[in-house]
Amino acid sequence: HYFKIDNATAVAGDQVEVVELFSYLCSHCNTFEPYVNTWAARAPEFVDFKRIPVVFGRGSWELYARAFVTAEIMNLNEKAHMAMMDRLWKERKIMRSLDEIADFYVEYGADKEKFLSTAQSFAVDGKIRKDQQLVRDYGITGTPSLVVAGKYRVSGNAALPSFDAMLDVVDYLVGMEKANLTSNSVAAE
Repeated sequence: HYFKIDNATAVAGDQVEVVELFSYLCSHCNTFEPYVNTWAARAPEFVDFKRIPVVFGRGSWELYARAFVTAEIMNLNEKAHMAMMDRLWKERKIMRSLDEIADFYVEYGADKEKFLSTAQSFAVDGKIRKDQQLVRDYGITGTPSLVVAGKYRVSGNAALPSFDAMLDVVDYLVGMEKANLTSNSVAAE
């Protein structure tokens, strides 16, 4: 149901990190988004939920990863994330340039010129490189995937026939990691 990540580096802190690895251009990710959003809304306070856009060497996926990271750095509203999925999958409006994507984010409070300059910045380039290194380190070969505490990878497979089943496994792993955090903090006292 899940895979232990080889040479995993545990995420330090008193929270359990859960990372969704996705692409805006992945139809399965679009279908998964309402499930993971509902899960994240009900997740315990000790869960730190994050998203990492996956590129897999595809130029079109890199364009949208750049857009996501730019929006994240600019602290644009989380509503823009689902709206981007809706624009692509419900409205079927593919944006093929950073300029078109910047126009989209203007609807969510971005200044177009600032968005474009941020998208081409060292900070965004560095974050994308770091994220893609994590994708490789985590052994991600398909999307959507989830990583719990930097140690466990959960992806759809024959043993996990539904998105609900994937999230049930995530809940199990989160509980296991929370118990580890609790026992480690008690042992340190």
